[in-house]
Amino acid sequence: MIHAPSDLLPALIALRRTLHAEAEVGLVLPRTQQRIVEALDGLGLEISTGRQLTSVTAVLRGGEPGPVVLLRADMDALPVVETTRLPFASPDVAMHACGHDLHMAGLVGAARLLAARREELAGTVVFMFQPGEEGYAGGRMMLDEGVLDAAGERPVAAYAVHVDCTTAGGTAVTRAGAIMASASGMRIRVTGTGGHAAWPEHAVDPMPVAAEIVLAIQSFVARRIPVSDPAVVSVTRISSDSAAGNVLSATVDMEANVRSLSRETLQLMRTELPRLVTAIGEAHGCVVDAEFIDSYPVTVNDPGETDEVFALLDEVYGPANVVRLPHPSMASEDFAYVLEEIPGTLLFLGVRPAETPAARAPGMHSATAVFDDGRLDTHAVVLAELAWRRLLRA
Repeated sequence: MIHAPSDLLPALIALRRTLHAEAEVGLVLPRTQQRIVEALDGLGLEISTGRQLTSVTAVLRGGEPGPVVLLRADMDALPVVETTRLPFASPDVAMHACGHDLHMAGLVGAARLLAARREELAGTVVFMFQPGEEGYAGGRMMLDEGVLDAAGERPVAAYAVHVDCTTAGGTAVTRAGAIMASASGMRIRVTGTGGHAAWPEHAVDPMPVAAEIVLAIQSFVARRIPVSDPAVVSVTRISSDSAAGNVLSATVDMEANVRSLSRETLQLMRTELPRLVTAIGEAHGCVVDAEFIDSYPVTVNDPGETDEVFALLDEVYGPANVVRLPHPSMASEDFAYVLEEIPGTLLFLGVRPAETPAARAPGMHSATAVFDDGRLDTHAVVLAELAWRRLLRA
């Protein structure tokens, strides 16, 4: 088992809090990129940066021959105004409310642990620092820019850790198979003619048609999707071009968020939902334009790799503190793009502060979310040990 030196945790906490205070959103994170490059300096890594996004890819070549393993951390924050009042709270309209600051610090720690044992390392480790996880598909962009070939050959396995501020510290959580849902979207425009609210019979009013579409979408999920293969469709926005209470709108715009746990169900919704809403519009004399927007695929953990992850977690945390999720989450993750190409595992580590009762813990993405960074050394050890063991059993 790899052991963290006593000076690692204070260094990782300092790095995490610096990253937290300088939170940046999206694909272009210049300050964050600079901090990561500085934190990796002196480790003898082959470092490259992205072309379309401010990613960082670092390659550690071991002293012994062997295959390649990839470890990933996401880098971006959310457009949330932080209200935690922590001394290192972000002063900007951005906050690491999903724990990506801990992910970066933990991966830097893993790089330091593995670099210290480079001569014994039987293979190569790629460290993938990825912007744009929060809806920008930065993982897909890094794949397009060649991160999986950064070491000259493709990885045999890939791992990522995600922290969770609602799960007790010292707890690890994952599952084999689908662990997180796909996330897609649908944009809908319903076009009628507009007119006077007093005489709707002289117009084609798109508003009740939009209301019927909302109900039809919910019925579609309830009646066309099997309960054994769940899906969620949420209409998240409705707006019209009417600027007055006595004016019927000519157009109504809608957006929906679409989530599923299988490729088959995703394909069904991709085909049938636009057909359904278009037909409803036609039945009422409206024109409906529906655009289905593919985003993150289902995140699927490889069963074999996940068995090995559970074995390590049982050692590190104790079997009583390792949770085997019975069901996937309907949230999404763009590490899914990597796992479509490379067998691997996404796992969650609990970092709820000890003083925060479970019932009062703010959720992820909350302006009041607080993460215990006192376990970053264990976070780093888990990532480093996963890479080490996978290379040994190649």
